[in-house]
Amino acid sequence: MKKRSLGRTGFEIAPIVFGGNVFGWTIDEKASFDVLDAFVDHGFDAIDTADVYSAWAPGNKGGESETIIGNWLKARPGMRDKVKIFTKVGSDMGVPGHKGLSESWILQAVDASLARLGIERIDLYFSHWPDLHTPYAETLGAYDKLLKAGKIRAIGASNLDATQLDEALHVARAQNLPAYQVLQPEYNLYDRNSFDGALRDLCIREGLGVVTYYSLASGFLSGKYRSKDDLGQSTRGEGVGKYLDVRGMRILAALDAVAARHGASDAEVALAWLIAREGVTTPIASATKRSHVESFAKAAALALEERDIVELDQASAP
Repeated sequence: MKKRSLGRTGFEIAPIVFGGNVFGWTIDEKASFDVLDAFVDHGFDAIDTADVYSAWAPGNKGGESETIIGNWLKARPGMRDKVKIFTKVGSDMGVPGHKGLSESWILQAVDASLARLGIERIDLYFSHWPDLHTPYAETLGAYDKLLKAGKIRAIGASNLDATQLDEALHVARAQNLPAYQVLQPEYNLYDRNSFDGALRDLCIREGLGVVTYYSLASGFLSGKYRSKDDLGQSTRGEGVGKYLDVRGMRILAALDAVAARHGASDAEVALAWLIAREGVTTPIASATKRSHVESFAKAAALALEERDIVELDQASAP
């Protein structure tokens, strides 16, 4: 499988990153091990998670996903050398002071993540959300300490807009601090507004790697949700209703047409569109069973033609 350079991190990764938000939520540890094994067996090599995953599930408090990944790495000797681990800091962990991007919290949170993951160094550490109460210089200064201590290898940011990212990059240059090398935005065929335009242009201009989340719009772009009656098919279905509008149906129709021409699934085409999109390094996608991972491999190998991309671009134009 052809690898892609992830911005200026020095990493070369396969064209789909595994989304670990499902671990400890929609699948248990045994099933998580199974899909991770399949993921690596198919030639993929990067896993994305966060300290807060999956605190929203009943009985959870956060850290469940990192713990499962850590247990998997421990149970698979030699696996740590085969995969890149991405995790995040900044979300509200439900304990006073355990949120945001202050130096004191970052230095504490990274050790907790390292312990749950059972590793000595995180490959890519993301600021999960903007923190309007903490100066960029303080956050980047904390990352500088972690980079020098060998606890992380590279840094990224998630959910920043163009103005915020540009300012963070400016502060890094002006104060000789480490700069964000990767952006993780919400981006897919339906949700295009927040990344297309100034933010995408900035990432291309600055040479940032881009790994997209909600790459299948919570499963809507798989094509299995066509009406409100379909929303009960999974625990994620309730978040899909917003896509059931005229534009959403137009996108599904385009996906159906392109998929039929290639003998592919709608999800494979939606991921292939992201992989082919200028400015995107790789999409993040989640799997709950081996067949999903097999579909990832098909998506990574799917070469869309110009007519396919034009059709999808036109159907999804905001």
